[in-house]
Amino acid sequence: MLIGIDVGGTTTDAVLIDEGKVINTSKVPTDHDHLLECLMSALDEIVRDISPKKIERVVLSTTLITNLIAEGKTDPVALIIEPGPGMNPEGYTLGYEVHIIRGAIDYRGREIQPLDESQVKNVAAKISERGYRKVAVVSKFGQRNHSHEEKMREIVQKASPDSQVEMGHQASGRLNFPRRAATTMLKVAAQDRYREFADQIAQAVSKRNIKAPIYILKADGGTLPLDTSVEYPVETIFSGPAASTMGVLALTPPGQTSVVVDIGGTTTDLALILDGVPLMSSDGAKVNSYLTHIRAFAVKSVALGGDSRVRADGDEIALGPERAGPAYCLGGPEPTPTDAMRLLNMISIGERVLAEEAMAKLGRNLGCSAGEAAQKVVDVAVDKLLREINGMFLAWEQEPAYRVWEILQKEEIRPQNVVGVGGGSLGLVPLVAERLNARGIIPENATVANAIGAAVARPTLTLTFRADTERGFYTVAEDGTSGEIKDRKFGQKEAEAMAKKLIVKLAERMGIKEYASEAEVTHSEVFNMVRGWSTSGRILDVSMQIPAGLITEWTGGGR
Repeated sequence: MLIGIDVGGTTTDAVLIDEGKVINTSKVPTDHDHLLECLMSALDEIVRDISPKKIERVVLSTTLITNLIAEGKTDPVALIIEPGPGMNPEGYTLGYEVHIIRGAIDYRGREIQPLDESQVKNVAAKISERGYRKVAVVSKFGQRNHSHEEKMREIVQKASPDSQVEMGHQASGRLNFPRRAATTMLKVAAQDRYREFADQIAQAVSKRNIKAPIYILKADGGTLPLDTSVEYPVETIFSGPAASTMGVLALTPPGQTSVVVDIGGTTTDLALILDGVPLMSSDGAKVNSYLTHIRAFAVKSVALGGDSRVRADGDEIALGPERAGPAYCLGGPEPTPTDAMRLLNMISIGERVLAEEAMAKLGRNLGCSAGEAAQKVVDVAVDKLLREINGMFLAWEQEPAYRVWEILQKEEIRPQNVVGVGGGSLGLVPLVAERLNARGIIPENATVANAIGAAVARPTLTLTFRADTERGFYTVAEDGTSGEIKDRKFGQKEAEAMAKKLIVKLAERMGIKEYASEAEVTHSEVFNMVRGWSTSGRILDVSMQIPAGLITEWTGGGR
């Protein structure tokens, strides 16, 4: 049996899956100040009268990191950066305290300016005096030569032995120095709070005599073992949109091209699936004002949900963005889109009498009947969703994967499916699909699709391999692995083969070896070094990944 639990903005959903079928579900209100209690309440509902020995896997999608960052509750971090020449770091908005250090590594990993160790010592003493116990050290090309970052860490830890120091190359192996700096800062800022939460989850599940492995869903739709995820806490941000996307993959036939519209109580998340492959954001996730290297689906959250507050603004409808509570028909204080849909018999949840009361109140302010007010609310909600979806297509079209997909299609077309999940999708998505001239799909178990997506998602993993045959070494950005290359004829085929071996080893260390066979090359490039009119060596870059997908045990839904 498989368990998936998704913490949404309004409700926490859980599913119990047995032999490819959902056999039990639960929904409890989300209390963001007590996420552990929400998770365990949802879990307890679905496993009542079920032997713990039957549980094989537990996957959680949590908003913990998202909330900590959004509410400014992460630990303060001092950031020490070595930008080198050609960059102006004065405009960086990375929060807390930023110190710029002299020294430089070039793009090939060569030291072109020694690290100013005396300057680092002065900075380390200063931040220690100011009480910082979390420090991020990032060099511009530190992922290609770790020596400066390692020396900075050594100096900081000597000045403040009880401090936690995170190096940039361990947080991200990708180019783009500002994004790597932001990712490193967020990682160290959130790690202790996340570790505490992970320990509490492990203890709470253990008390229920569930011995199954526990996983956390990441922003790229993959899972990590709970204990391993402590080293990658920010990877779990935006796991909600990832869960809905994976839920649509699980509940629709393979190979479909679909817009995912996840309408919850507070927000709507939009995503895109191209021929059965979720569209990834090529640059990384934006976390509040921070541009990061966190791998994530190309998604957008819209401040529109089934419980969004509705009010009259003259003779027009003002919709959201805030949520005053549950829908009026469910005992809430204000009219909402849910009330409008209930009155128009588009959905069946809640009391219709209360929905009519809410729309009648709104209609008096608009000078129309309750039914007319309800129709206006629905029209405004559909129009807003259409604007957001069309706007997202403009952004999606800039993603390399989308461009490749359109080339393969040989014409510019829009996906044919609009797939609705979440409680608010039942009424609105068919109307949105009709306006887009697409097929509207509301799959079975759509209201708990996020929890299903979490339950059946498989692990993902990336590896960035770089070899310089002229200098005779290779590096793996993600974990700092390095080694010699003695064969000057080492080429692209050999680089890809070595990258495959290394990602298998990395997967084994992370506890996901069984999925290593799924690893694939996503980028492979060779740059010949020429000296004296002849090739003196090669620089080879290979990126590999275990992509997002579904575990083999899942056979339900549209598959």
